[in-house]
Amino acid sequence: MSDLTEDSNEFTLSLKDADPATLKSILEIHWERICSRLKIEVGEVEYRTWLQQITLGGIEEDELTLYLPTRFLRDWVRSQYNSKLNQLWNNELSQIRRVELALTPQTDITSPDSSTNIGVDTTTSSQPQTEGNTTLKPAQVKPSVQTTAPTPSTAEAKEDDGKLPLQTQLDPRFTFDNFIVGKPNEFAYACSRRVAERPSSPGFNPLFLYGGVGLGKTHLMHAIGFELAKAGNISVSYMSAEKFMYRFIASIRSQSTIEFKEELRSVDVLMIDDLQFLIGKDNTQEEFFHTFNALIDAGRQIIVSADKSPSDLSGLEDRLRTRLGCGMVADIHATTYELRISILEAKAASANVVISPKVMEFLAHKITTNVRELEGALNRLIAHANLFGRPITLEATQEVLHDILKSHERRVTIEEIQRKVAEHCNIRQTDMTSARRARAVARPRQIAMYLAKQLTSRSLPEIGRKFGNRDHTTVMHAISRISELIEKDSAFAEDVELLRRMLES
Repeated sequence: MSDLTEDSNEFTLSLKDADPATLKSILEIHWERICSRLKIEVGEVEYRTWLQQITLGGIEEDELTLYLPTRFLRDWVRSQYNSKLNQLWNNELSQIRRVELALTPQTDITSPDSSTNIGVDTTTSSQPQTEGNTTLKPAQVKPSVQTTAPTPSTAEAKEDDGKLPLQTQLDPRFTFDNFIVGKPNEFAYACSRRVAERPSSPGFNPLFLYGGVGLGKTHLMHAIGFELAKAGNISVSYMSAEKFMYRFIASIRSQSTIEFKEELRSVDVLMIDDLQFLIGKDNTQEEFFHTFNALIDAGRQIIVSADKSPSDLSGLEDRLRTRLGCGMVADIHATTYELRISILEAKAASANVVISPKVMEFLAHKITTNVRELEGALNRLIAHANLFGRPITLEATQEVLHDILKSHERRVTIEEIQRKVAEHCNIRQTDMTSARRARAVARPRQIAMYLAKQLTSRSLPEIGRKFGNRDHTTVMHAISRISELIEKDSAFAEDVELLRRMLES
């Protein structure tokens, strides 16, 4: 195998005569190089989304085959990246003149799942057959890490044959132990604990969890599933509403609906995530309605989540909405500042990373609506620090998370600046416009004037009028004084920067 370390020209000369094992090694070496270049050229996120699922096929004369698991993904990669793949392969191995993108063999492209597995690793679910001495099995590609949603198992990622795999599809990262409880979610957490300890309790069946995106509904459902599965004699089935629909359609196509119904209704606990996806799907709603009734009548537990309460899910049949609301309905509110701080501290502790309180405060003020986005931002900061060996500072946070921060940008008013600075410096907001000249009041007022100039488009006279009809020269002096202090005092500069970032959140 020493010849595998030689340059691509010598590889090219030996491709025709190489045995299958050597040929496989040669192509895999070059594929690793190409993947590295693709990550650099298109970016890590784009690579994970569209290109990571490509697997190596075989080579015939001057044509190399690459496999993709779904028709949608194949067509997209073909339209967007075909020329780039051809160029990269030709640069690596001049013998390869053309790259063909094809569906992974043994994939049922008529399956409903075939166009929905974007971002999911399906390379282990179907392997192409070896033809002659040239076709290779797909190289294994590691699935991308997802911090806020379960990664489907190999069985779930496979194309459907109409049968429902009832093994539990749960993410081991989502447990009660690592769920951070606060005012916005404590009721939903308590209800989930109760169901996990005593399933099918009166008043708690069904359990309906609802709330906005990324607030913890899926986390609680998986945590319930793990607790119930510990008993060993309880069968638990978790799936999204979308997956339920696809399984149902697949069973119709394969004429195995009776088997689908029997298997689904044999479980002790059925969990359906994101029920809102059944809106407008009348036939699937009807099947779920009958499944719901059968399980409830048999004393089995049902757990459902959605983005709205049952009464607000317009588009669902009335009979289904009323049954969903007949058990326990628990909502998860938007996170508070204190809860976001707790989540960040817990995540940093689990990653064994020390992050300054000021960075935590900034993130908690900046990313307020979505816990997934908050955790993702922290994960990105930690990864960046580990890769480049740099400390996690406010400046580094702004640089690394510039895209997230930009999406949260909004217009800042002078009144907001005065209020935020007053709160931060523990003075009254009325002091911003008063005639008091004590240092404890004057310095915060100068900071507020400085930030007003930095964050608004107001002129100096306009800013002065907002601060008790002060002259524009007073505003100029304040801006000059704060700028000097920022240059001389790093702690003061960091404090002002924190205020600025909080105001921009």
